[in-house]
Amino acid sequence: MDSHQLVTLAGRLAAAEISAEEFLRLAAEAVPKPAIASVDLDRQARCGFPEVVYGEGKSIEAIAQIARQLLDHSQPVLVTRLDSRKATALEEVFPEAAYNEVGRTLRVESARQRKPVGQVAVITAGTSDLPVAEEARETLGWMGVRATMVHDVGVAGPHRLPERLAEFSHADAIVVVAGMEGALPSVVGGYVACPVFAVPTSVGYGANLGGLAALLAMLNSCASNVAVVNIDAGFKAGYLAGLVAKRRHD
Repeated sequence: MDSHQLVTLAGRLAAAEISAEEFLRLAAEAVPKPAIASVDLDRQARCGFPEVVYGEGKSIEAIAQIARQLLDHSQPVLVTRLDSRKATALEEVFPEAAYNEVGRTLRVESARQRKPVGQVAVITAGTSDLPVAEEARETLGWMGVRATMVHDVGVAGPHRLPERLAEFSHADAIVVVAGMEGALPSVVGGYVACPVFAVPTSVGYGANLGGLAALLAMLNSCASNVAVVNIDAGFKAGYLAGLVAKRRHD
């Protein structure tokens, strides 16, 4: 509220048009609320892509405020690790939003939506790895990179991966998502001539140790083109693979 508006409101109070309580309420409502977060609006210019919103631990109000700032600057929104309750509330604020319940991501496209480029394959060992794989796929979509999904080709059925080799052999980069013993990225790496970003998942029995066994197995891969991200880090693997694809085609 500027000084002119405040004087006008005070005049209404003096003229008994409003009560003292009403004056205080209107004056308080006119005071702008402080920003909940300091959004890095320059990140797209520096790094090629905008800031990503990590949904866990943030209120609906905070996520909405950050998303609005990004959209006001023509930057697409990606929210990760978002539960369905928050997503439902945010879809009311942003009707154009698209929520992926499996991957727990929400995307809102900006006015400057770009034509997809490149090709990244997202490969899973089993269907239990789908939540992490979907997070990677949604990240690639947000980056404007085409994604091919190849599901349930783990090493327990060794015939399945070669049967689908044509779907990913010419990819710019590959994301491989696997839990249990974490062997699949090494096998994939032996078939292709591109970077393979391995994602260990927390899927597995007791000795899997919440994904630690798969993480250590992937870190010890003998396939030279395999790099490893953190446990369940679908976003990170998708982002890295997307950078590779974008730099090849932009």
